[in-house]
Amino acid sequence: MTNETNIDYVQEPISSAPPEVRQIIDRVWQLEKSRLDKKINSHINDDILAIVKEAVK
Repeated sequence: MTNETNIDYVQEPISSAPPEVRQIIDRVWQLEKSRLDKKINSHINDDILAIVKEAVK
């Protein structure tokens, strides 16, 4: 399996997910990236729960 094929394989569940799920994944990814950039080590669960609840409305 080539590196490109491996990346496609890993990303396939995300790329084939419904738009609502992709939106949740993108927002959680942005949140985590921001937290890593700021070196914040606090709990993220409440923030993720808020993202999911907003998307489910």
